[in-house]
Amino acid sequence: MRFDILTLFPDMLRGPLETSILKRAQNAGLLEVQLHDIRDSATGVHRQVDDTPYGGGAGMVLKVDILVDALDKVLSDPQVAAVPPKRRRIILLTPQGKRFNQPRAHYLAESYDQVTLICGHYEGFDERIRSMVDSQISLGDFVLTGGELPALVIVDAVARLLPEVIKKESPEEESFSLRDAFGSALLEYPHYTRPLTFRDETVPEVLLSGNHAQIAAWRLERAQERTSQAQKDEHQLEV
Repeated sequence: MRFDILTLFPDMLRGPLETSILKRAQNAGLLEVQLHDIRDSATGVHRQVDDTPYGGGAGMVLKVDILVDALDKVLSDPQVAAVPPKRRRIILLTPQGKRFNQPRAHYLAESYDQVTLICGHYEGFDERIRSMVDSQISLGDFVLTGGELPALVIVDAVARLLPEVIKKESPEEESFSLRDAFGSALLEYPHYTRPLTFRDETVPEVLLSGNHAQIAAWRLERAQERTSQAQKDEHQLEV
């Protein structure tokens, strides 16, 4: 799978992309990530990519002509152009987008071979860029400096679902992939390893029993409890 990321700050992305699972997936040819500097599409001495908003207001707005030129360069890449249109997706990273979650990560991993992520910055985009994209995604109800961190989150969440990137059983038992008897998503159950006892806390006996049915039942119960508590805590402002 290939990701193309349009950004004003490619250096913000390089470190995480060159580490751990993402690095191994790229080295194995299972994942490709190309970074594109939006400023390369700017002209003039100062390579200006933004301007003041019509109607006044604080901040600067990314220019639609610069963004579309950068996007066109990606789409004209022979490797991208060779991907059938229905297997490509252009996504704008914006607080107004759909909330990103595990089902959407699975959908992207299974439905597309190439995804373009457009990172905003400053006050936002010229509104007309929205008509040039297929969808819009948000990480949640908060504001970030730009779209670079959301882009990394999406690449990481999707990449680990690709075949052979990690052990097959790992994603199936993780938070939001684990399901109860009614098909509802659950948070992952607790994990323990050595030492057996640490500061008066001991590993639950059921995990030492060797009884796989009892262990599975215990894990499901703990996952349900953890999910229920998290749902209650969701309504509290305190962190």
